[in-house]
Amino acid sequence: MADIGSTLREARMRARMDITDLETQTKIRAKYLRALENEEWELLPGPAYVKTFLRTYAAALGLDSRVLVEEYKLRFENLSDIEQQPIAPTRATTGRYARKPTAPPRGLVVGVVVVALLAALWALGTAGGEEGDRSAGQATAPQDANGGGEEQPEGGGDEEAEEEPEDASEEEPEEVRLRLEATGPVYVCLADDNGILVRGEELAAGDETDTFEARRFRMILGNNAVEMIINGERRDVPSSDDRILLALTQGQGRQPLPESSAPDCT
Repeated sequence: MADIGSTLREARMRARMDITDLETQTKIRAKYLRALENEEWELLPGPAYVKTFLRTYAAALGLDSRVLVEEYKLRFENLSDIEQQPIAPTRATTGRYARKPTAPPRGLVVGVVVVALLAALWALGTAGGEEGDRSAGQATAPQDANGGGEEQPEGGGDEEAEEEPEDASEEEPEEVRLRLEATGPVYVCLADDNGILVRGEELAAGDETDTFEARRFRMILGNNAVEMIINGERRDVPSSDDRILLALTQGQGRQPLPESSAPDCT
């Protein structure tokens, strides 16, 4: 089979179509279409996008997209580097939203060690005191002629209270990681409980945001031409005739967001 790029270019020339015409028809940026024809795969966002763009471009030119995708996978997709990588918590991102990794301060590490040692010493002291109290109670119990030694000591109520489990509702919810990747032109407004993260931007196919971490996200999407990468896993956005309002938390996942709770990106 001829090269993938040559096949696409020759089909476009036979159809007497310009790159700009196909950019309008496929909603794929012209620079990505040229990269496909030149087989400059490193200029494309990633293997998943290469295959998606190949299917769309081939369909627009009347070619068999399945054959082109299989040819790309056979010749260029490196499975040992891509699919056999261990699963990481999150993929590092680049661009204007990228965050620089930071190491914990040395003072914080020392403080944690000191607190752990103090807690261990306190636990040992408390265990020793409770053992002494139990021994004293066993020694005095036989002196009660009416069998009072079997009664619950006065401090028993406090011990039961200490053994009660903590209210799970007081635990802070876990944070969830989120990144948005556009598969086509899409409006994005994204916020967490601290404020706006993406202020009403129009993303094109292949654009992506940074990976944000928060306990709760609220978002407005112009359409479903976007993928949500939640804790490293890709999720599609359900289609809708109107704009899409969603809330995202670790425990409840994606939930419809009322209009009154939507973020204000105006």
